[in-house]
Amino acid sequence: MGRAEARRARQGSARRTKPKQGKSGIRRLFTWKKILGTFLGVCLLGILGFIGLYLYVDVPAYGNKDARLQSNVYKYSDGSIMARSGTVNRESVPLDRIPKDVQYAFVAAENKTFFDDSGVDLKGTARGILNTLLGRGKQGGSTITQQYVKNYYLSQEQTVSRKLQEIVISLKVDNKLGKDKILAGYINTSYYGRGAYGIQAAAQAYYGVDVEKLTVSQGAYLASLLQAPNQYDWTRATKDGRKRVQERWAYTLDNMVEMHWLSKEDRAKQRFKVPQTPKPLPGLTGQTSYLVDEAKRELFAQGVDEDKFELGGWTITLGIDKKKQKALEQSVKQKLTEDLKPKIRKVDQDAQLGAASVDPKTGHIVAIYGGAGYPKHYRNNATRSDYQPASTFKPLILASAMEHNAVTQDNLPITPNTIYDGRNRRPVVGGTIPFAPPNEDEHEYGKISVQTATNNSVNAVFAQMGQDVGLERVKKTAVSLGMDGSKMEARPAMTLGSMGASPLQMAGAYATLDNHGKKVTPTLVTKAVHPVDGVDTEQQLKDPIGEQVLSRKTADTITSVLAGVVNDGTATSAVKNTAYHAVGKTGTSDDNKSAWFVGYTPKLVTAVGMFGESPKGGAQVTLKGTGGGGRVNGGGYPAQVWAAYNETVLGGDTGADFDLDTDLGAGVPPTSTPTPSNTPSSTPTPSGTPSGTPTPTRTPTSSPSQSESGRPSGRPSPSDSSSGPPTGGTTGGDTTDGGTTDGGTGEDTGGTEPNSLPNFH
Repeated sequence: MGRAEARRARQGSARRTKPKQGKSGIRRLFTWKKILGTFLGVCLLGILGFIGLYLYVDVPAYGNKDARLQSNVYKYSDGSIMARSGTVNRESVPLDRIPKDVQYAFVAAENKTFFDDSGVDLKGTARGILNTLLGRGKQGGSTITQQYVKNYYLSQEQTVSRKLQEIVISLKVDNKLGKDKILAGYINTSYYGRGAYGIQAAAQAYYGVDVEKLTVSQGAYLASLLQAPNQYDWTRATKDGRKRVQERWAYTLDNMVEMHWLSKEDRAKQRFKVPQTPKPLPGLTGQTSYLVDEAKRELFAQGVDEDKFELGGWTITLGIDKKKQKALEQSVKQKLTEDLKPKIRKVDQDAQLGAASVDPKTGHIVAIYGGAGYPKHYRNNATRSDYQPASTFKPLILASAMEHNAVTQDNLPITPNTIYDGRNRRPVVGGTIPFAPPNEDEHEYGKISVQTATNNSVNAVFAQMGQDVGLERVKKTAVSLGMDGSKMEARPAMTLGSMGASPLQMAGAYATLDNHGKKVTPTLVTKAVHPVDGVDTEQQLKDPIGEQVLSRKTADTITSVLAGVVNDGTATSAVKNTAYHAVGKTGTSDDNKSAWFVGYTPKLVTAVGMFGESPKGGAQVTLKGTGGGGRVNGGGYPAQVWAAYNETVLGGDTGADFDLDTDLGAGVPPTSTPTPSNTPSSTPTPSGTPSGTPTPTRTPTSSPSQSESGRPSGRPSPSDSSSGPPTGGTTGGDTTDGGTTDGGTGEDTGGTEPNSLPNFH
């Protein structure tokens, strides 16, 4: 063996005996087999996890609260729509109401493959999850199905768990509901800006039309809005925002051409139409703003859950008669607001008027005037109860007297024919609190009947009568007729109407009189239907007509007495010469912060109150000087508005007559003149007529019979009555000592004794 061979032999032996070196730690850890195995394991776990998630996550039975919110629809009594309102401005519409071109516009703008995909864009969703994990804000790439699921079933939060839920539910919804229902749901739940949720609200908000009238160009704009509703709203958008929304509008139309949903020729004809400027929600201005608020208050008071109501979907029918409502608004305009010149006379800025009109047979409110309406005047003048009703309260004192068989200080029954002392500032007898109220304009009356005192609103008489009846009894009667007892103190000033009351409350009290003593609670809502588990259900409402709270004879007697106010009293100039039978009572507070007329016909009761309210801070101020005159009396603007309204709305009912069961009062006077009694009667007359008054020979009929002259039969002619005080009955206390007043109201302008008894015309 040569030297070379020997060397090679030694090297080979060395190689055979040298230990083998191992692989590095990293190579051992990341072998291709392990990487592949890990990857497959993760994929398997992911698949198993997704299967588990798919099995675990169900499609919710109902959408989330916000997605289910809709508008509530308010209707007039004839079924026509008055307004739509709600926390969310949405009215869901079926897909067949949306034009086909508009449907395609939404698909073209958001998800061209919608009709063919499985409901999920995996690539876009993965990108969205990655963006979320990296904190890059909102993710994109969702299909229409995913956006619908997010809007209707889930929330807008940006989390991985919410995104995974979205994927699972989208797959199930796509399989379960079908494309039409998903598209309809998406279009109806999306937010379009301007407070509009759903395409119907958006069509009204941006173009002032219902969804059926949308053009393809308008539909493309609404579809484009969904990417950035506020930034793309034309009236709010910056120059750059307007440019972008026009580009997206064009992109949407071009996609429609690409998908063969719009021809190239029609595409060329499309022009971008600038949306209209924003407007208030339909119906929530003017009087409707008050009506909607009052309807909601009524429903909540009757047990309707406020949260459920605000979800929407309710259809509420009101008793409001569209023609009567318009007539009341026009009457206020013609008789008051057109006479006001607030820029010239500052006092005219303070004049507020409220009115409520009620059907006494049903108890339904048929018309309301609450003021100038939102946003000029938020407080509803028809339901506010912070002003004094003044002498409109006086008939309730007489009603209480008759209902409780009250007697005078001379122990004789109190009836319309009872004689009282009407002297100015005459101290009240029998009370524990000194009270001597002035008559209006410090007028002296002497001995007058209750009928005449009612006609001329004589404070001295009713202050004494209230004491004779008992102030607690008077309060009890007033509360039974619907007035608020919490605003009423049983003090002498109460007899002059010093408590707070609303036109609606006074209309209810007088409606009970018109309804022969059967309680009337004025009610606005006549029907309310709402969805329960997908089925329209009618809400149970209380009956506005209640129990008998006054005897029919008492109520009808008060009606008869109130005819005198219209024919020979403080409302004569405004109401007497009307073509219909009417009765009522005026009221004017002593500081002239309020003036009233509450009156009724056989079929309609209306209360009109006028209030002095400072536009700065809402403080109560005087009405004196309003319209360029002096004191504002109840027989002025309030009675004029009342008369104009009734003249318009009664129509064929102008000949309707009162059906009265009474033989007392101005409408049906006694058949003979009673003889005055200077001493108390030892035994009150059982019939309730004053002592010395013979029982009428005529039996009362259901309606006073009329003579050819149009006067009730049995009434004397004008020459039969003297100009002096009527005789009969007894005086209500003769004390002439001075006394102090207890506050309260003054009264309407007085007058001399009437020359004749009033009639109903």
